Amino acid sequence: MFSKIEVNGSGACPLYKWLTSSSPDEEGNAAIAWNFTKFLVDRDGAIVARYGPRVTPEEIGVALAGLL
Repeated sequence: MFSKIEVNGSGACPLYKWLTSSSPDEEGNAAIAWNFTKFLVDRDGAIVARYGPRVTPEEIGVALAGLL
């Protein structure tokens, strides 16, 4: 669970391949450019949103509250 994984490129973990291809960033880029990119996924496994590194957990909490 805590081992290092690839998040971009041909060696990317299948989960990150799916997340990034299904939810590009605000500039249209699929790749994760920096640490702490976050994804909000609903209980059915649908991607709700992708958040950049500067978005705080408190900001995501607003969107999360609507999913509960």
